[in-house]
Amino acid sequence: MKLYDLSQPLNQDCSFWPFYPPFEVKYIKRKAEHGVNAQYIMTSNHMGTHLDAPRHFVTRGKTIDQIPLEWLYGPGVIVDLSDVLGELDIFTPEMIEERVEVREGDILFIHTGWHKYAEFGSEPDEEKYLHRHPGPHYSICDWLLEKKIHLWGVDMVSTDHPMNLPIGRFLGRGGLEHWQKVRRQCEAKFGADQLDVLFPESAYQLTHNKLFPKDCIHVENLGGQIGAPELQNRRLILGAFPWLFKGGEAAFCRAVAFVED
Repeated sequence: MKLYDLSQPLNQDCSFWPFYPPFEVKYIKRKAEHGVNAQYIMTSNHMGTHLDAPRHFVTRGKTIDQIPLEWLYGPGVIVDLSDVLGELDIFTPEMIEERVEVREGDILFIHTGWHKYAEFGSEPDEEKYLHRHPGPHYSICDWLLEKKIHLWGVDMVSTDHPMNLPIGRFLGRGGLEHWQKVRRQCEAKFGADQLDVLFPESAYQLTHNKLFPKDCIHVENLGGQIGAPELQNRRLILGAFPWLFKGGEAAFCRAVAFVED
């Protein structure tokens, strides 16, 4: 059995969701002074490779410790869409099914290629990574539910398209006005008259608002070896393992692909 790490490194240099507290780390003991090295960390949950539990958007939704292990490990696929996705592009269930068979109950990880723009990727670009990543058409939500999928994930900062997130609608107002830049680029790409069609109000954060109440959860900021050619568009055993965070609405996790030798 060969293991592939699908996780991004995480430390104080990593990008964090705008206006969320960043990852902070410091030594509280040092070997020369105390005979041991020990660190203290303080952070928000939503950076680095992490798993969102239903509690993130559902008041009485499942917390990290209530997610069955059976949902976090099992058969699935990594679908490679990296060759067809550029800034702010949209992908659909049909695009996924053209490349790989997704079976009922699978774990589904989507390789968009965007992890290369993360802090420790091959082409780090924080604004591109946070503001201009691709995203799914809102129809993906019904498709995931029809497939009875409990766990899916993306190598991007969010499972929603930027236009269905604060970054594309209002985040940055009064500051650098990033939302206006994102909107103008989408108008140029899709046509101003198409924005309300592609990104209706009802689709706002839909992969969170619609799926979490149905216990369909996701991993964000996948990376690491997710682009390995031998993993693409084929059946694998996949896993995403958070710490047993009692009451947690999200948790850092290690995502792994298991391939028979």
